[in-house]
Amino acid sequence: MTTTLTIRRPDDWHLHLRDGEMLKAVLPETTRHFARAIIMPNLVPPVVTLDDARAYHGRIMDALPQGAAFDPLMTLYLTENTDADDVAAAHASGLVKAVKLYPAGATTNSASGVSNLDAVRGVLERMAEIGLPLCVHGEVTDPEVDIFDREAVFIDRVLEPMRRAVPGLRVVMEHITTADGVEYARTGDGDLGATITTHHLMINRNHMLVGGIRPHYYCLPVVKRARHQKALREAATSGEARFFLGTDSAPHNDAGKESACGCAGVFSASNTMSCLAHVFEEENALNRLEAFASLNGPAFYRLPPNETRLTLTRQGPVDYPAKIETGVGPVTLFDPGHPLLWAVSEAAA
Repeated sequence: MTTTLTIRRPDDWHLHLRDGEMLKAVLPETTRHFARAIIMPNLVPPVVTLDDARAYHGRIMDALPQGAAFDPLMTLYLTENTDADDVAAAHASGLVKAVKLYPAGATTNSASGVSNLDAVRGVLERMAEIGLPLCVHGEVTDPEVDIFDREAVFIDRVLEPMRRAVPGLRVVMEHITTADGVEYARTGDGDLGATITTHHLMINRNHMLVGGIRPHYYCLPVVKRARHQKALREAATSGEARFFLGTDSAPHNDAGKESACGCAGVFSASNTMSCLAHVFEEENALNRLEAFASLNGPAFYRLPPNETRLTLTRQGPVDYPAKIETGVGPVTLFDPGHPLLWAVSEAAA
């Protein structure tokens, strides 16, 4: 049995850091294990322009723990008023690594998102020309579509037509949650990638709903049937370059989660690597963890892998705090429902 595993330092290709006091509290949880992260732009107001991204990047850097080596990779929030020239300038600056498409109303702080893709066709065409990836929240918001079907319908109604209309556009299907998403990701070439979250590998909708509602498992896209969880685990552990880690770690304080209309989001930054080692061990694929967490994402984004390393050691149960304290109230850490046996440490030089 493998008891130690050293891998290149991982990156998180889908991360919510929020702002203000929440940013200051949750950022150290990511920088402890991750070297880089794609930072989501759905603040209030959203990060729409290059100037917005520069300002948010500055606030993140100001909040970094002393001595932390972390590179926040910024994104722009696509709106129907986004300027293609500003997007091109953002890409040329080297600061912005992607643009994020939120269907209007799909998730937290997505009211400024896109309702009419024709309105952003020019921006997408410019992105295809310059090679700037589009990160897609892949759900329709049609109220007549069942929430558990929104990803599959999005692929048919929106994603496939969009990719046909804008050939060469580089697309990341973010936080895929279904066997449909896995299957579609496999139809693409090197211009189509897919991130998978920690929690979608570890839980399905039974975990969220059986025996009582567990609000800290509620996220968007919502967790699906066990068969979809199985497909995600097979994809993540396959070693295929098209699949890579995006935690979608999304902190909300407990008051926001444990309410009559609880916020969507799972906070998993602190224990993701221990969770992933658990999953990959169960799937007899520890030798592919580095590809999923540390190699495939940089390859898609055309960045070098990290040179520093992390070591995971299988030992007794790892003691993670149930909550972290923030200036806006406690935030509950994702609880997989069983002990985590893999501890994470810096690799020896």
